[in-house]
Amino acid sequence: MRRILTASDVEAAVKGGAVFAAGGGGWADHGRMLGTAAVNAGTPELVSMDEVPDDAWIATAAAIGAPAGTTQWQMLGVDYVKAVELLQQELGEPVYGLIIGQNGKSSTLNAWLPSAILGTRVIDAVGDIRAHPTGDMGSLGLANSPEPTIQTAVGGNRANDSYIELVIRGATAKVSPVLRKASDMSGGFIASCRNPVRASYVREHAALGGISMALELGARIIAAEPKGGRAVIDAICDSLKGSIVASGPVASKAVAYTQEAFDIGTVTVGQGGGACTLHVMNEYMAVDGAGGERLATYPDVITTLDDDGVPVSVGEVREGMRLHVLHVPRHVIPLSSSVRDPSVYPVVEKALGIDIASHVLGVKA
Repeated sequence: MRRILTASDVEAAVKGGAVFAAGGGGWADHGRMLGTAAVNAGTPELVSMDEVPDDAWIATAAAIGAPAGTTQWQMLGVDYVKAVELLQQELGEPVYGLIIGQNGKSSTLNAWLPSAILGTRVIDAVGDIRAHPTGDMGSLGLANSPEPTIQTAVGGNRANDSYIELVIRGATAKVSPVLRKASDMSGGFIASCRNPVRASYVREHAALGGISMALELGARIIAAEPKGGRAVIDAICDSLKGSIVASGPVASKAVAYTQEAFDIGTVTVGQGGGACTLHVMNEYMAVDGAGGERLATYPDVITTLDDDGVPVSVGEVREGMRLHVLHVPRHVIPLSSSVRDPSVYPVVEKALGIDIASHVLGVKA
């Protein structure tokens, strides 16, 4: 399957990606900027893995940082393009196409502008269907690999003299924290291109069809919007085989930005026996019920929706606003090898102080 992405796809990508953003995943306006710039600059092409030669180089286009709006970040479309150019220069060979590390309000569109300008294809595969806090979680199972790989980062707040260009080689687990530190130094959000691998590896380890899934969900949301918020929420639940596990006002929000470029804390929705606590590390990583029982755990899709069915990011959450907590179980979505990699969970568990790995893998990481 090949098709040219057009202006009509931009809003679908943003709205579908926003559900998979799981409380993070960038900014809707940033996504619209990336998509609009791409379709006006050229012809970004979406290509399924069936069309890609096994020996083609595929890299991951990503944005790194904490998107909750607590820092003075600046990231331009040209930063995504420059990150790809730097990786190609270091690799010494052209990159055939780009996957994304995760879906999100803007991250679903991370590969579009390089495709339009450089001719790299937008590969219909993702490192993770939903958004996640660490690069390792979208690294296609490379997090624990000793093999050196290439990672680049570009961007930063120009007015604050925080613009950075970075090229680094090394094992993923060692160099990913360096890019996260660069993100913090740049203002909290930075474009990257990383982990070039052959298409045969992507075919085996990625979540295939992840871009199409976001586009199809976004189209259903747009079709339901004239019927009102309840219809939008029903369309999302029907499309993803999900359910609303809690509804009510935000009773409390305790989320803080760290120097590792993470937003960490909790959000409590509802009251009394119907209340639930969402554990935040940039994105919603788990939901506990009023009695402490686990209702949902990454890589389940966990998203907060307002009464209009619009996904509300962690940075937009305010105490007193009414929200609906969407849960999509992991068994109904394609999963990548990263989800089954025990090495990606300890850093998240330590930051949040909760167990995640045993809920995913059946054993503690």
